[in-house]
Amino acid sequence: MLAATVSFTGELLITVGVVLALFVAYSLWWTNVEANREAGRMGDRLRDTWQGAPEKPGALDTRGGIGFLHVPSMADEVLVRAGTSPKILNKAVAGYYRDPLASAMPWDKQGNVTLAAHRDGHGAKFHNIHKIGIGDPIVFETKDTWYVYKTFATLPSTSKFNVGVLKPVPEGSGRARAGRYITLTTCTPMYTSNYRYVVWGELVRTEKVDARRTPPRELR
Repeated sequence: MLAATVSFTGELLITVGVVLALFVAYSLWWTNVEANREAGRMGDRLRDTWQGAPEKPGALDTRGGIGFLHVPSMADEVLVRAGTSPKILNKAVAGYYRDPLASAMPWDKQGNVTLAAHRDGHGAKFHNIHKIGIGDPIVFETKDTWYVYKTFATLPSTSKFNVGVLKPVPEGSGRARAGRYITLTTCTPMYTSNYRYVVWGELVRTEKVDARRTPPRELR
């Protein structure tokens, strides 16, 4: 009788474990589907705005996003919006930091463009960040300019409280002078949020966007 009870309990626990694992997998998959759909719609709206809005002076309107990130070794294009809260990042976008240190913009003459995105679930736009290697291109597309960066350093694991990686001259990157940098951050290890994975790039050139939006050679 005892053996039968133990056997039944063991089978029940295994079944519960399998069901929970399937639920988690389904949840991650479905959040990716929903978030990517929403991100696609937002990206289309931003491009429509670029095509239809006349040039006029005034403050930059960043509500719909400031552009698109392209990293061939990691993912397809990623819409970039303001902020890094779950409300923003859960929509399958990358967000630029506004705190604890404010990000520079790609068009600034100096500074560090600092971005974050999810590694798992909700679009998981930085899921393959570990595939970015030294020398790989990171391209930021805005309405009128392609900003081409070259990866020069990575930090596979650091404290989530390490804000030094976001400084204008990012700590731990090996750079000691002001320049035009880009920093990508996400959670690590996968399926956790204990630490941060960091990738750094440095601007190597810019290209004006032509009428056909022909991408730079790094994206062809």
